[in-house]
Amino acid sequence: MRVLVTGGAGFIGANFVQQTVRERPEVRVTVLDALTYAGDRTSLDPVADRVELVVGSITDAPLVDRLVGESDLVVHFAAESHNDNSLNDPSPFVQTNLVGTFTLLEAVRRHGVRFHHISTDEVYGDLPLDSPERFTPETPYNPSSPYSSTKAGSDLMVRAWVRSFDVRATISNCSNNYGPYQHIEKFIPRQITNLIDGVRPRLYGAGLNVRDWIHVEDHNAAVWSIIEKGTIGETYLIGADGETSNLEVVRTLLGIFGRDADDFDHVTDRAGHDLRYAIDASRLRTELGWSPSYTDFREGLAATVDWYREHEAWWRGAKAATEAKYAATGQ
Repeated sequence: MRVLVTGGAGFIGANFVQQTVRERPEVRVTVLDALTYAGDRTSLDPVADRVELVVGSITDAPLVDRLVGESDLVVHFAAESHNDNSLNDPSPFVQTNLVGTFTLLEAVRRHGVRFHHISTDEVYGDLPLDSPERFTPETPYNPSSPYSSTKAGSDLMVRAWVRSFDVRATISNCSNNYGPYQHIEKFIPRQITNLIDGVRPRLYGAGLNVRDWIHVEDHNAAVWSIIEKGTIGETYLIGADGETSNLEVVRTLLGIFGRDADDFDHVTDRAGHDLRYAIDASRLRTELGWSPSYTDFREGLAATVDWYREHEAWWRGAKAATEAKYAATGQ
């Protein structure tokens, strides 16, 4: 099988590529990545001899058409995905998440190639903190940021291309991933690298906002389950019942580092900060037989801490610039 992975040098994409090469030796992987700040070619170093990396944009129609025409499957991870950045400048999110997805859909339509679209639970907006409600594939879209709105738009395009043009596509909306190779601007790796440097973690607001965490390896195993066993045109939600408040995440990390549970600083909350995400992944479990391997969040976090400790060379170069950007906003 020839697989084109867009955004395959980013966090989740690079883990997907490594996992695919490791577990499916018969698959030939090509990565298309623009190598913006969130993409890092060194994330593919462990499998560099088994993967072709093409540096380019998913909005480049001739390039996309050529690569899709050489593929049996496209797995679409490429996206602008940082909420704060989308509030500062929405334009790259429109280009990558909407125009880029359109470009890919037209290419798979022309060539009759199977397509899987990676999306986020943020398209559904947020849930009350004190509610048992969880997101399902039937939950109405209610995005709250330029990032989540452009991802919602890309999801709807995929659905329309399935219905209007018989594109063979599936969609997955995932909860928050954590694990190796995640850019240190993100919540968990930022706290981990601060703690490695002896810096107190910083927590938005009171830290009561809840995210539904899943280890990236579990997420990517679910993606392959959908590709191999999912029904064309359907949406599957990927989650591991990992609802945890940001405050609990910080305190768990402090415990792993042997620090006091209150050894952190509060900073001003983010604008439009969603309250709670929660995934109902029962369809994925019952219909496709998937289940997560990382069922203990603390163990998964401890393994992630070990990875960042052991791979300082991967993240150290971006640390100072990342912290300077946050310092400029008081965060």
